[in-house]
Amino acid sequence: MDGGVDHLADERNKAEFHVDDMKLVWAGSRHSFDVSNRVSRLVAADPVFEKSNRAVMNRKELFKNTLRKSVHAWKMINELRLSDEEAIKLRSFMDQPGFMDLHWGMFVPAIKGQGTEEQHKKWLSLANKMHIIGCYAQTELGHGSNVQGLETTVTFDPKTDQFIIHSPTQTSSKWWLGGLGKVSTHVVVYARLITNGKDHGVHGFIVQLRSLDDHTPLPGITIGDIGMKFGNGHITQWTMVFLCLIIFAFLEIKCS
Repeated sequence: MDGGVDHLADERNKAEFHVDDMKLVWAGSRHSFDVSNRVSRLVAADPVFEKSNRAVMNRKELFKNTLRKSVHAWKMINELRLSDEEAIKLRSFMDQPGFMDLHWGMFVPAIKGQGTEEQHKKWLSLANKMHIIGCYAQTELGHGSNVQGLETTVTFDPKTDQFIIHSPTQTSSKWWLGGLGKVSTHVVVYARLITNGKDHGVHGFIVQLRSLDDHTPLPGITIGDIGMKFGNGHITQWTMVFLCLIIFAFLEIKCS
Protein backbone atom coordinates (compact mmCIF):
# COMPACT_ATOMS: atom_id res chain seq x y z
CA MET A 1 0.00 0.00 0.00
CA ASP A 2 1.65 3.23 -1.19
CA GLY A 3 2.50 5.74 1.54
CA GLY A 4 1.05 3.76 4.42
CA VAL A 5 0.33 0.45 6.07
CA ASP A 6 -2.27 -1.93 4.75
CA HIS A 7 -3.93 -2.91 8.01
CA LEU A 8 -6.29 -5.28 6.23
CA ALA A 9 -3.57 -7.33 4.55
CA ASP A 10 -3.57 -10.05 7.22
CA GLU A 11 -7.35 -10.46 7.00
CA ARG A 12 -7.29 -10.54 3.22
CA ASN A 13 -4.63 -13.25 3.31
CA LYS A 14 -6.99 -15.41 5.34
CA ALA A 15 -9.56 -15.51 2.55
CA GLU A 16 -10.63 -19.02 1.61
CA PHE A 17 -11.51 -18.04 -1.95
CA HIS A 18 -9.48 -16.87 -4.92
CA VAL A 19 -9.39 -13.07 -4.81
CA ASP A 20 -9.08 -12.63 -8.58
CA ASP A 21 -12.09 -14.88 -9.14
CA MET A 22 -14.09 -12.85 -6.61
CA LYS A 23 -13.22 -9.67 -8.50
CA LEU A 24 -14.89 -11.08 -11.59
CA VAL A 25 -17.96 -12.13 -9.60
CA TRP A 26 -18.17 -8.61 -8.16
CA ALA A 27 -17.80 -6.97 -11.58
CA GLY A 28 -20.13 -9.37 -13.37
CA SER A 29 -17.78 -10.26 -16.22
CA ARG A 30 -14.17 -10.05 -17.31
CA HIS A 31 -15.02 -7.20 -19.66
CA SER A 32 -16.76 -5.20 -16.96
CA PHE A 33 -13.88 -5.76 -14.56
CA ASP A 34 -11.30 -4.67 -17.13
CA VAL A 35 -13.24 -1.46 -17.85
CA SER A 36 -13.68 -0.71 -14.14
CA ASN A 37 -10.04 -1.45 -13.37
CA ARG A 38 -8.76 0.70 -16.23
CA VAL A 39 -10.98 3.70 -15.49
CA SER A 40 -10.53 3.53 -11.71
CA ARG A 41 -6.77 3.76 -12.20
CA LEU A 42 -7.24 6.83 -14.40
CA VAL A 43 -9.25 8.54 -11.68
CA ALA A 44 -6.95 7.46 -8.84
CA ALA A 45 -3.88 8.80 -10.66
CA ASP A 46 -5.39 12.23 -11.37
CA PRO A 47 -4.86 14.83 -8.59
CA VAL A 48 -7.93 16.79 -9.70
CA PHE A 49 -10.11 14.00 -8.30
CA GLU A 50 -8.50 14.20 -4.82
CA LYS A 51 -11.23 14.02 -2.16
CA SER A 52 -9.44 13.71 1.19
CA ASN A 53 -10.32 17.29 2.13
CA ARG A 54 -13.95 17.16 1.04
CA ALA A 55 -15.34 16.66 4.55
CA VAL A 56 -14.00 20.02 5.74
CA MET A 57 -15.25 22.11 2.83
CA ASN A 58 -18.15 24.52 3.24
CA ARG A 59 -21.04 24.53 0.81
CA LYS A 60 -19.57 27.08 -1.59
CA GLU A 61 -16.24 25.29 -1.66
CA LEU A 62 -17.96 21.94 -2.26
CA PHE A 63 -19.93 23.37 -5.16
CA LYS A 64 -16.85 24.87 -6.82
CA ASN A 65 -14.90 21.68 -6.21
CA THR A 66 -17.63 19.63 -7.85
CA LEU A 67 -17.80 21.97 -10.84
CA ARG A 68 -14.04 21.70 -11.32
CA LYS A 69 -14.11 17.90 -11.17
CA SER A 70 -17.14 17.63 -13.45
CA VAL A 71 -15.58 19.86 -16.11
CA HIS A 72 -12.29 17.97 -15.86
CA ALA A 73 -14.12 14.65 -16.21
CA TRP A 74 -15.93 15.91 -19.32
CA LYS A 75 -12.60 16.98 -20.85
CA MET A 76 -11.10 13.56 -20.10
CA ILE A 77 -14.07 11.77 -21.66
CA ASN A 78 -13.61 13.75 -24.87
CA GLU A 79 -9.82 13.87 -25.04
CA LEU A 80 -9.44 10.14 -24.34
CA ARG A 81 -12.46 9.33 -26.53
CA LEU A 82 -13.99 7.19 -23.82
CA SER A 83 -16.95 5.01 -24.68
CA ASP A 84 -20.34 5.55 -23.01
CA GLU A 85 -19.57 2.62 -20.71
CA GLU A 86 -16.21 4.09 -19.74
CA ALA A 87 -17.69 7.55 -19.25
CA ILE A 88 -20.32 6.17 -16.85
CA LYS A 89 -17.58 4.44 -14.86
CA LEU A 90 -15.48 7.59 -14.74
CA ARG A 91 -18.35 9.67 -13.36
CA SER A 92 -19.03 6.94 -10.81
CA PHE A 93 -15.43 6.67 -9.63
CA MET A 94 -15.24 10.46 -9.37
CA ASP A 95 -17.46 9.82 -6.34
CA GLN A 96 -18.87 13.32 -6.15
CA PRO A 97 -22.43 13.58 -7.49
CA GLY A 98 -23.06 16.77 -9.43
CA PHE A 99 -24.96 18.29 -12.30
CA MET A 100 -23.58 15.75 -14.80
CA ASP A 101 -25.30 12.91 -12.94
CA LEU A 102 -28.71 14.50 -13.43
CA HIS A 103 -27.93 15.44 -17.02
CA TRP A 104 -26.71 12.00 -18.10
CA GLY A 105 -28.70 9.92 -15.62
CA MET A 106 -32.16 11.52 -15.86
CA PHE A 107 -32.46 14.27 -18.49
CA VAL A 108 -30.91 12.48 -21.46
CA PRO A 109 -32.54 9.06 -20.74
CA ALA A 110 -35.96 10.71 -20.41
CA ILE A 111 -35.63 12.19 -23.88
CA LYS A 112 -34.22 8.97 -25.32
CA GLY A 113 -36.92 6.81 -23.79
CA GLN A 114 -39.95 9.05 -24.25
CA GLY A 115 -39.11 11.46 -27.07
CA THR A 116 -39.95 11.18 -30.74
CA GLU A 117 -37.38 10.87 -33.53
CA GLU A 118 -37.79 14.59 -34.25
CA GLN A 119 -37.16 15.44 -30.59
CA HIS A 120 -34.12 13.16 -30.50
CA LYS A 121 -32.58 15.05 -33.42
CA LYS A 122 -33.26 18.43 -31.87
CA TRP A 123 -32.45 17.85 -28.20
CA LEU A 124 -30.01 14.95 -28.02
CA SER A 125 -27.65 16.58 -30.50
CA LEU A 126 -27.37 19.49 -28.04
CA ALA A 127 -27.42 17.46 -24.84
CA ASN A 128 -24.82 14.92 -25.97
CA LYS A 129 -22.36 17.75 -26.59
CA MET A 130 -23.46 19.50 -23.37
CA HIS A 131 -24.39 22.59 -25.34
CA ILE A 132 -27.40 22.48 -23.05
CA ILE A 133 -27.37 21.01 -19.52
CA GLY A 134 -30.51 19.36 -18.23
CA CYS A 135 -32.08 18.31 -14.96
CA TYR A 136 -35.25 16.46 -13.96
CA ALA A 137 -38.40 17.89 -12.34
CA GLN A 138 -40.82 15.30 -11.06
CA THR A 139 -40.89 15.68 -7.27
CA GLU A 140 -43.10 18.42 -5.85
CA LEU A 141 -43.30 19.86 -2.37
CA GLY A 142 -46.45 17.83 -1.77
CA HIS A 143 -45.67 14.80 -3.94
CA GLY A 144 -42.57 12.65 -4.13
CA SER A 145 -42.88 9.28 -5.83
CA ASN A 146 -46.67 9.67 -6.05
CA VAL A 147 -46.57 10.65 -9.72
CA GLN A 148 -50.34 10.49 -10.17
CA GLY A 149 -50.70 13.10 -7.43
CA LEU A 150 -48.61 15.75 -9.21
CA GLU A 151 -50.32 19.15 -9.33
CA THR A 152 -48.27 21.15 -11.85
CA THR A 153 -50.41 21.71 -14.95
CA VAL A 154 -49.64 22.18 -18.62
CA THR A 155 -52.65 23.56 -20.51
CA PHE A 156 -52.71 23.35 -24.29
CA ASP A 157 -54.04 26.38 -26.17
CA PRO A 158 -55.13 25.17 -29.65
CA LYS A 159 -55.50 28.75 -30.92
CA THR A 160 -51.81 29.52 -30.48
CA ASP A 161 -50.51 25.91 -30.63
CA GLN A 162 -48.77 26.49 -27.30
CA PHE A 163 -48.64 24.94 -23.84
CA ILE A 164 -48.96 27.06 -20.68
CA ILE A 165 -47.18 25.49 -17.72
CA HIS A 166 -48.30 26.57 -14.27
CA SER A 167 -47.76 25.83 -10.56
CA PRO A 168 -51.30 26.37 -9.22
CA THR A 169 -50.57 25.67 -5.54
CA GLN A 170 -47.72 25.93 -3.07
CA THR A 171 -47.51 22.15 -2.88
CA SER A 172 -47.09 21.97 -6.66
CA SER A 173 -43.69 23.70 -6.38
CA LYS A 174 -41.07 21.45 -7.96
CA TRP A 175 -38.74 20.33 -5.16
CA TRP A 176 -35.28 18.76 -4.64
CA LEU A 177 -34.16 19.54 -8.18
CA GLY A 178 -30.51 18.56 -8.23
CA GLY A 179 -28.43 20.67 -10.60
CA LEU A 180 -31.14 23.31 -11.01
CA GLY A 181 -29.71 25.95 -8.73
CA LYS A 182 -26.72 27.22 -10.69
CA VAL A 183 -26.00 25.06 -13.71
CA SER A 184 -28.94 23.60 -15.66
CA THR A 185 -30.28 25.39 -18.73
CA HIS A 186 -33.14 22.97 -19.47
CA VAL A 187 -35.34 20.53 -17.59
CA VAL A 188 -37.75 17.68 -18.23
CA VAL A 189 -40.88 18.63 -16.28
CA TYR A 190 -43.61 16.16 -15.43
CA ALA A 191 -47.03 17.78 -15.20
CA ARG A 192 -50.74 17.20 -15.81
CA LEU A 193 -51.73 17.79 -19.43
CA ILE A 194 -54.98 19.76 -19.75
CA THR A 195 -56.79 20.18 -23.09
CA ASN A 196 -60.26 21.66 -23.47
CA GLY A 197 -60.73 21.39 -19.72
CA LYS A 198 -59.93 17.65 -19.63
CA ASP A 199 -57.10 16.21 -17.53
CA HIS A 200 -55.08 13.71 -19.60
CA GLY A 201 -52.75 12.71 -16.76
CA VAL A 202 -49.04 13.22 -16.33
CA HIS A 203 -46.84 13.94 -19.36
CA GLY A 204 -43.25 15.07 -19.78
CA PHE A 205 -42.23 18.43 -21.22
CA ILE A 206 -38.81 19.81 -22.12
CA VAL A 207 -38.58 23.35 -20.76
CA GLN A 208 -35.82 25.92 -21.16
CA LEU A 209 -34.96 27.39 -17.76
CA ARG A 210 -32.29 29.97 -18.47
CA SER A 211 -31.11 32.30 -21.18
CA LEU A 212 -28.29 30.79 -23.22
CA ASP A 213 -26.80 34.28 -23.49
CA ASP A 214 -26.44 35.35 -19.84
CA HIS A 215 -27.73 32.27 -17.92
CA THR A 216 -30.46 34.20 -16.09
CA PRO A 217 -33.80 32.42 -15.36
CA LEU A 218 -36.41 33.09 -18.03
CA PRO A 219 -39.48 35.21 -17.25
CA GLY A 220 -42.24 33.19 -15.61
CA ILE A 221 -39.87 30.92 -13.69
CA THR A 222 -39.07 31.46 -10.01
CA ILE A 223 -36.09 29.50 -8.68
CA GLY A 224 -35.21 29.33 -4.97
CA ASP A 225 -32.60 27.66 -2.77
CA ILE A 226 -33.90 25.07 -0.27
CA GLY A 227 -30.55 24.51 1.43
CA MET A 228 -28.12 21.64 1.67
CA LYS A 229 -29.15 18.04 1.26
CA PHE A 230 -27.51 15.87 3.91
CA GLY A 231 -24.78 13.78 2.32
CA ASN A 232 -24.92 15.64 -1.00
CA GLY A 233 -23.96 19.18 -0.09
CA HIS A 234 -22.09 19.61 -3.37
CA ILE A 235 -25.34 19.34 -5.39
CA THR A 236 -27.40 22.52 -5.58
CA GLN A 237 -30.88 21.45 -4.41
CA TRP A 238 -33.48 24.00 -5.40
CA THR A 239 -37.19 24.56 -5.84
CA MET A 240 -38.96 25.95 -8.90
CA VAL A 241 -42.35 27.58 -9.45
CA PHE A 242 -43.93 28.27 -12.85
CA LEU A 243 -45.91 31.47 -13.13
CA CYS A 244 -47.81 30.75 -16.35
CA LEU A 245 -44.77 30.05 -18.52
CA ILE A 246 -45.55 29.59 -22.22
CA ILE A 247 -43.76 26.81 -24.10
CA PHE A 248 -44.13 25.56 -27.65
CA ALA A 249 -46.17 22.52 -28.54
CA PHE A 250 -43.39 20.47 -30.14
CA LEU A 251 -41.61 20.17 -26.79
CA GLU A 252 -43.98 17.56 -25.39
CA ILE A 253 -42.53 14.09 -24.83
CA LYS A 254 -44.70 11.05 -24.40
CA CYS A 255 -44.97 9.06 -21.20
CA SER A 256 -45.59 5.32 -21.60
